[in-house]
This record gives sequence, structure tokens and C-alpha cells, in this order.
Amino acid sequence: MADLNAAGAEQNSIGWRFDNTYSRLPDAFFAAAKPATVKAPRLVILNHQLAQKLGLDFNGLSPDAIASLFAGQDLPSGAKPIAQAYAGHQYGHFTMLGDGRAILLGEHRLPSGQLVDIQLKGAGQTQFSRRGDGRAALGPMLREYIISEAMFALGIPTTRSLAVVATGEPVYRQTAQKGAILTRVAASHIRFGTFEYLIARRDEANLRVLADYAIGRHYPELVNLPNRYLEFFRAVMERQAKLVAQWQLVGFIHGVMNTDNMAISGETIDYGPCAFMNAYHPDTVYSSIDSGGRYGYGNQPAITQWNLARFAESLLPLLAPQQDQAVALAAEALNEFPALHKQHWLAGMRAKLGLERIEAGDQELAESLLAWMQENEADFTNTFRDLSEAEYPTGDQYQDASFRAWHTQWQLRLSREERPNSSARTAMRALNPAVIPRNHRVEEALAAAEDHDDLSVFQRLLDAVTKPYELGSEAAAAAYRQPPSDESTYRTFCGT
Repeated sequence: MADLNAAGAEQNSIGWRFDNTYSRLPDAFFAAAKPATVKAPRLVILNHQLAQKLGLDFNGLSPDAIASLFAGQDLPSGAKPIAQAYAGHQYGHFTMLGDGRAILLGEHRLPSGQLVDIQLKGAGQTQFSRRGDGRAALGPMLREYIISEAMFALGIPTTRSLAVVATGEPVYRQTAQKGAILTRVAASHIRFGTFEYLIARRDEANLRVLADYAIGRHYPELVNLPNRYLEFFRAVMERQAKLVAQWQLVGFIHGVMNTDNMAISGETIDYGPCAFMNAYHPDTVYSSIDSGGRYGYGNQPAITQWNLARFAESLLPLLAPQQDQAVALAAEALNEFPALHKQHWLAGMRAKLGLERIEAGDQELAESLLAWMQENEADFTNTFRDLSEAEYPTGDQYQDASFRAWHTQWQLRLSREERPNSSARTAMRALNPAVIPRNHRVEEALAAAEDHDDLSVFQRLLDAVTKPYELGSEAAAAAYRQPPSDESTYRTFCGT
């Protein structure tokens, strides 16, 4: 009894403040779940900076107690574990899904009052596991940790990673791999597919309940509007248009943009076969299962609009009493997406090129640079950073006539700005990253952790990518900026 009391005292000292509003919704939205018992939980990494932001203090816990907590063996006070129900269009085909290997512990209230989801990924089977084992491997969980934290450092809305725990048990994929559990923090895990799930069940009453809940949680300014469901769709569309523009501006490829991987909060969610593009090619695909290139880099804006169309279809019963009227309202709103996306992309591209004023030729200026980059196999990240560093970038690739012509045009455009070029380059360096999670460096770090229990390579890379605008030492810059000489055979995997 003394040991139990001590564990409870430790838990209470952390600062958890659970207020589980989602589990107070009707039973159709979720199923009760329980994290599986694991053999030997061991803490791999804990995100102290995120813990502080959450108002949590783990300093009073032993490493074993922290490992037990994030392995789901010793649940925090106030947690109410559930698996959420949802559906999704996966590679264009509709499927009824649900949390097959994730368990939502509940919603923690931040010191600011905001609610965030605390979820265990890889914590065992649920009602929705669909013959899966519900487990996760160490490599994919560390991949999500490092990529999500890099995205956060780049200023891109994202779920975040609080901890990774090794379970001491194998999971079986192509081979036996080390098991692990990731603790993920999100604004919520409500997806486009959550709405699709209810409409597939013809559950219009609960569809309205979910929409009202989502509006109240993520878009409270819309609560009292008479046309709040249409404005809800527009607000989600606006966030998604901005999000995918931000992806495009840093060369990020999500890799599996199914509708169950699109969060209505506007966060990047579900890092599976994700990667960052090196040499600029719009058709770049890394995912081993995306043989047709559906989710390639250049397709991401169009796929976002396609996914939004599926979301809009789910909302039709709420938009108008008559279906034809609802379809017309949804179509009118959806048709605004290309202009919204272009607005965000072009604003970001202007900033990457040091431009503050708006001129008619700016899109052509940006697109002509991208065309040169594609023709010359230029690295996406390094090209923009090199433009930020000097009046004229060094390197043999910048000596050809076509680049010189573009550079002259860009300098002429900069001359019409109301600040000197040096100030423009300073601003450019604040948003053109010097360091991204280069694919070969990520693989190197994951291999060291998986094969040799060596987290030092991972930690060095994490330190670099969470300070993306800093070049650091010359050795660090060389290590983390240089792309591989050939990436033609590089493939990523979803980890399930």
C-alpha cells in the first residue's frame, strides 16, 4: 500500500489537469480502451521543453516511473483511455477505421486554459485494430518525434511528441523490430474522417453534435453564427490551405494524405512515410506504398482540395435542408481553395525571396527560379538559404547564364523595395532554414538507435533541426546541410 501511495503522490506532483470533454460525447464517437501490458518499459527520450509548456514537471519521478507512465502502465490521475472512431478515404477508397494502435488518455488543460489531447501511439490493440497488433516500432516512433519537432521549429502547425518509451518487446513487420510507444500531443485528433464515419452510419444527429463540439473547441468565434456549419467548413479550408502552402515552402512531403490524416484543427498529423525533398522536383515521392505518386510533393495542394470535398460531403446535411442547395453552397466554398492556397504560397514565396511589397510579376519570378532549380537538380532548401547569405551566392551551380539572368531580374525587383538588400537578406535568413531533417541523416540516426541503442546521433540531429535557421559550426553545417549525391532509391515506410 505504501508503494501505491508513493506512486500516487508522484503522479499528483506532475501537474496533470485532465478534463475529458471528448469522452463525454455519445458512445458512437469512441470505445473504451486499455493500454497493453508491456515487458520492460524504458524511457528513450522525454521532451522537457514541451513538458514545461504543458505545465508538467517530471523532475520528481524516477526514470522507471516516467517509463511506466508513458508506456501506459501507470496511468495519470484523471485519464480516461479511449480509442476514437473515424473513417477515411485511403488512396481514394473509403474505409471504416478508428484508432487501431492509438489510445487517447484524455485532454489535459494547459496553464493558458487550452485543452490538448494526450495520446499513446503503439499502446496495443483496440476495438478498431482490424487484425493489427496495435503496436509500434522504435524507428517510426523516433521518426515522428524528430520530424514533428522539426516542423514545430519551422513554425508549421503540428502535433508534437512528448516522449518515446521502448517496451522491451519485439514487434513484427518485415522483420522483428524493437517495440516502442510515442506520446503525442495535439490540439485534438478530430479528423475529416471522424465526420465521414458518422455520415457513413447515417447518424445525422451525432453529426451535428460533433460539428458543434468541433466548432466550440477549435472555432469558438463561429458558435453563434446562423450559418456556422458553412463557416466552419470555410475556416477549416482556410487553415488547410495555409498548412499545405507551408509544407510546399519547406519541401515537406507528408506521404499519406488520406482523409483520416487530415485534422480539422489545421495541424500536421500522422507522420508516417514523410520526408523532405532535396533536389527540387514537383513529382518527388518517397513513400514505398505510393506507387502512383498520388501524394507526391506537387500533388499536395490538389489532394488537399480533394480531401476537403470529402469533408464537405460529410457536412451536407448541416448546410441546408435541401441537398441540392447544400451541394451548391459547399461547391461554391470549395472552389475558393485554389485562390486561398495560392495566396498563402505566394505570400510565403515573397518572404523567402526578401520581398515585402506586392507586385504583379512576383509569381512569375518565383516560378522561374523553381524552373531553374528543377532543370539544374538544385537543392530546394540550400538554394533559398544561399540566396539569403550573400549578394551573389557562391557555388558552381550559380554560374550559368540562366541563373545569372534570373538573379539580375530578382535584384531589379529588390531595388523597388523600401529597405536595403542587406536587411532583406537578414529577413530571409530568419525564415529560409539552413537545416532540415535530411533523409539520410534521419535514417542514420534511427539506425544507431535501433541497432546499437545509441541515441547520441539522434540527439545531435534533433539539436540541429530544432534550430533550423542557425548554421552552427562549419562542421555541423557540412554534416546537416549537404544532401546525398543520389537519392533515387530512397524509400520511406508507414510503420504499420
